[in-house]
This record gives sequence, structure tokens and C-alpha cells, in this order.
Amino acid sequence: MYFSRNIKNSSWFLDIDVLNYTAQNIATMDTNEKLREEIFEIINNQLSLNDPPETKTTFDKLLKQGYDDFQITQMIGKCISVELFDVIKHGKSYNNERYIMNLIALPKEPFD
Repeated sequence: MYFSRNIKNSSWFLDIDVLNYTAQNIATMDTNEKLREEIFEIINNQLSLNDPPETKTTFDKLLKQGYDDFQITQMIGKCISVELFDVIKHGKSYNNERYIMNLIALPKEPFD
């Protein structure tokens, strides 16, 4: 799956398979292996493309604070889950400002 900001209004474009998941599946990400894999792929894409750059900056910051790769990926995944939940459950647009704010605030829990 791939998120792209090269769409009007800087919204993230979602693979349609993710949209088939219910909001409850997003809320319980740790019990849904397929969704976790998709979110981890989004994170890997963001890191490899350095888009947004705050993902890599946050990853490096958390590494220096002693977290391991898996813990960091889970934390970033929670930030993505907040955005996915709003898109799927409430039909809202992706909120880049909130996503970046949540990344920067890690390891604090993401703001809903």
C-alpha cells in the first residue's frame, strides 16, 4: 500500500483495500495482522521516500532515546491509525498538520 501527497489538497491517497476495513479494526490494530502489515508498509514507504521528512526525523529521535525499530514503528503506526480512523469512520480528509504534530510529540500518545 502506498500513501501519496501528490493529490489535490495534500491529502493522502489510500489503497482501496485499506478502506474495506472497519473502523473497529483500526481501533484494534494490534489484533489485525493484515492491517498492521499495511500500516508498516506505509511507514517503510515514508522512510524510504523521506516523505514526510518528519517520519525519518522522529524515527531517528526515538532510536536515540533507546526505543527499538519495532517499538518505533508501532508508535508511528498509531499516528497513522488516527488519520485512517478519521478518513474511514468519519469521511474526513487526511490531516497532515495533525499527523506531523503527532509524530513530533512521540513517544507521547497521538492526539485524536
